[in-house]
Amino acid sequence: MTVPNREDIVEGLEVDIIQKEDQRTGKLTRGIVQEILTSSATHPHGIKVRLQSGVVGRVQHTHPKP
Repeated sequence: MTVPNREDIVEGLEVDIIQKEDQRTGKLTRGIVQEILTSSATHPHGIKVRLQSGVVGRVQHTHPKP
């Protein structure tokens, strides 16, 4: 599975993230990006973000606005 690059992620975008404690199970959490925490253009496990709910994790999928 290919994870999105930093340029594909903007604040306000709906995304699915994986939290550190869920890496073994693969459980995804959906939310809206509040802040992008990774400064590099790519990361093999996904770009780290903080959601509006305060949850931090790595982006696995993006959901474009309709």
